[in-house]
Amino acid sequence: MASRHHSPAPQGGGRALVASLTGSSIEWFDYFLYGTAASLVFNKLFFPSFEPVVALLLSYLTFSLTFFIRPIGGVVFAHIGDRIGRKKTLVLTLSLMGGATVAIGLLPTYASIGIAAPILLVLLRVIQGLGIGGEWGGALLLAYEYAPAHRKGLFGSIPQVGVTIGMLLATLAVSLMALLPEEDFLSWGWRIPFLLSAGLVFLGLWIRSGIGETPDFEAAKASGNVARMPIVETLQQHWRAVLIAAGLKVVETAPFYIFSTFVVSYATGNLGYNKIDALHAVMIAAVVASFSIPVMGWLSDRLGRRTVYTLGILLSAAFVYPYFILLDTRAVWGLTLATVVALGLLWAPITAVLGTLSSEIFSTRVRYTGITLGYQLGAALAGGTAPLIATWLLSEYQGRWQPVALYLLATAAISLLAVLCVGRVKARDLAAPVTKRD
Repeated sequence: MASRHHSPAPQGGGRALVASLTGSSIEWFDYFLYGTAASLVFNKLFFPSFEPVVALLLSYLTFSLTFFIRPIGGVVFAHIGDRIGRKKTLVLTLSLMGGATVAIGLLPTYASIGIAAPILLVLLRVIQGLGIGGEWGGALLLAYEYAPAHRKGLFGSIPQVGVTIGMLLATLAVSLMALLPEEDFLSWGWRIPFLLSAGLVFLGLWIRSGIGETPDFEAAKASGNVARMPIVETLQQHWRAVLIAAGLKVVETAPFYIFSTFVVSYATGNLGYNKIDALHAVMIAAVVASFSIPVMGWLSDRLGRRTVYTLGILLSAAFVYPYFILLDTRAVWGLTLATVVALGLLWAPITAVLGTLSSEIFSTRVRYTGITLGYQLGAALAGGTAPLIATWLLSEYQGRWQPVALYLLATAAISLLAVLCVGRVKARDLAAPVTKRD
């Protein structure tokens, strides 16, 4: 049970929460904008010479590729974050992500420059991956390390709301553009949201410029408790915690991309749903999740992180088969209900607690590196590959959804094992001796 002792929030905690949420929302808007466009646009404009299923797989491959780049970006920017500070790192990641997104909006298509188009698309997606790789850990720690002890769960859940807000804004932007005639949408309409992200990036940078460094990092810096080589220390002394953090991420990320990204192409391509109806279902679920996540974070301060997280896993696993059965109704209400329950309600307790639960198994001197490495490894193994694996399974098994359901249940089993190991790993790794290299 979480402690009921009330400690005052560090000065600037409210501003830090706003900065964390705003920056996180903008970063994820840029990121999900690509994911939504991958299922509707990029397969047609950048891979037009392939069969439809192959083109969609290639489009998803460019989406999933960056999940293997994210750990690299995570290590680089987490090193900066653990050595120099959280705030400076977040300015760098937001600038990198925003610049790549605007460049995608200006990118010529395959019809204009041939094979160079998909090559440049992949390059810009890699840059996005580097930026988002370091963003999550910094945004989380900006909130977590400013939080009072009895509100760590609530504060730690706020950056996670940025995920759903970013997804909501991206889906809304593409939905509005999708109202255009198909020819106009494919010609220029899809580019508008990418270009408009430039204004959001400047807003995020302005907000983040008004906050100071986190109290935890300032205390560590003042005492000289700053790691010279955070990645080396993390892998030597905290490798178990990294593996646990990666395992915790699996059930948060694979179902998320199935319920938010893959469902759009599956519903429209396999079940005959209208594109707008599929996007609207995701948007409604994102709104619900944006309210559910902080509630679950607040609840974790009372019931405990592991209790809330485990409950989320079990309920999500129980809903996997009903989810696909509802989609099979081929009715808009079935699609909407399935998406809202899976993404808006049952995914919320998992993602709300993930960041705080991961943060609590690492010491301050390697916390940025530890949570980022675990998070991005889990995302690489189970996140970006999820739409790709699901699309391949549907193709391999003649459109039957049961193999996809079993895949989702496997991710739940992995994370359930990880959360059962949290207590032992936390006690062992936090007690690990610190080797002073400074």
